[in-house]
Amino acid sequence: MNRKAKILLVDDDKDFVEATTMVLESKPYEVVVAYDGDDGLAKARKEKPDLIILDIIMPVKDGFRAAEQLKKDPDLKNIPVIMLTSFSEKGGETSLSVSQGLALDAEDYVDKPVTPEELLKRVERLLKK
Repeated sequence: MNRKAKILLVDDDKDFVEATTMVLESKPYEVVVAYDGDDGLAKARKEKPDLIILDIIMPVKDGFRAAEQLKKDPDLKNIPVIMLTSFSEKGGETSLSVSQGLALDAEDYVDKPVTPEELLKRVERLLKK
């Protein structure tokens, strides 16, 4: 029997987390949730997910710093990361730069809002690698 792929979803927007969890769980995926970067890192170490979906703009530790720490951790660095951002909408409200995101080793980069179909397509592509 195939085990479900485990996806860690790290985002501080509870509505987005709820909707995205439903989308992901419509496929054979198990979803683990964290609401900030520190919690995301702790859950990544504990759960060893197959894929991480990481929001960029979050309190405590933003997605850039969380991704940087994930990629430096020998146990976690091979887990594919999809960076999620409503950056183009919030560009003026934040001190984070797009070039910071591109400098990271994230495997994919998605703008919110993302359609369920698009998200699932990207998740499947990375899990097949």
